[in-house]
Amino acid sequence: MKYTVEMSNKLNELLERTYDAEKGFKKAAEKVDHTTIKQFFMDRAKQRYNFGQELKAEIEAFGQNPDKGGSTKGTLHRSWIDFKLLFASNNEEAMLEEVHRGEKEAIETYNDILHDKEFVLPPSTESLLMKHRNAIRETLETANLFETAVS
Repeated sequence: MKYTVEMSNKLNELLERTYDAEKGFKKAAEKVDHTTIKQFFMDRAKQRYNFGQELKAEIEAFGQNPDKGGSTKGTLHRSWIDFKLLFASNNEEAMLEEVHRGEKEAIETYNDILHDKEFVLPPSTESLLMKHRNAIRETLETANLFETAVS
């Protein structure tokens, strides 16, 4: 099966968002004091790094060139997180709210690609995206539990 240009573009956008999430989780880990939440953020950063490596390999396996950088939108989001932290009375709660928002958006992005009728994903790509999406759902559930605990 051959990747279409549109499919390649969507996967590269997903790769950029994955880089953004990795950077965001690293930044969040630097900003929180709660040991368990800090570890959660560091683990998620590592997970997103691994997701990025898997996405790059999948894109390359079909003869396409993966993008290397983060998105402008992601940079703006990280800047907004930094700004919010200046005024947040509870850093952990503010960060977990951003994780909640970001993970919901990530799940929607994965679902959009998985359900796009414009192209058919190769089975290996579909399986990889489903694995990532399901892991992100678990992250969202865990973040919600943490958010409830610290609020």
